[in-house]
Amino acid sequence: MTNAEMVDYLVKSGVIKTDRVKDAFLSVDRALFTERDAGDSVYYDYPIPTLGGQTISAPTVVAVMLEELKAEEGHKILEIGSGSGYNTALLSYIVGESGSLVSVEYMKALHNLAKNNLSKFGKCDNVRLICGDGSRGYGPEAPYDRIIVTAAMPYLKNHPLLKQLKEDGILVAPIGSRMYQDIVVYEKKQSRKVLPVMFVPLKGKYGFE
Repeated sequence: MTNAEMVDYLVKSGVIKTDRVKDAFLSVDRALFTERDAGDSVYYDYPIPTLGGQTISAPTVVAVMLEELKAEEGHKILEIGSGSGYNTALLSYIVGESGSLVSVEYMKALHNLAKNNLSKFGKCDNVRLICGDGSRGYGPEAPYDRIIVTAAMPYLKNHPLLKQLKEDGILVAPIGSRMYQDIVVYEKKQSRKVLPVMFVPLKGKYGFE
């Protein structure tokens, strides 16, 4: 399987719905953000282990979250959890040169991994990587048009991240327990569940620790 075939599968299955998300997936090869040579299995629809017990989410989950985020060219986005940098690169493509992205990673090793991967990818000048407590968000650049969280949050109501979201903004995050969550979309002060998932727990003051 190739990256293009993976994208074709996601389109035909109805997970990828918009050209902007499709083009991002075509432009960002998933294999560039994995730590080992796994052949064409990097394009299969399942998560891939990375450093510190973390994972690169399955392509279907990544696509669902990006479609629900409804990010547009020129948007300012806050990403909590840089991971390998794969989702960061996708977001970077979506917002374009006129947009910007702040990505906060708790683990130093993952922060360095994302930094190295994005440097090799070489097309993410609109990205600022921060190593710190992402559960607090990143106040200096707030407010944001969109916020996406790639680790399980224990709650959403009155969470500090909501204070960094623009009035008409959208937040997408997995919400629930350590072992089970739902992808939740927060928009116009209302939230809805879209997909059951299992993410690693969000670390930090307003996470699970």
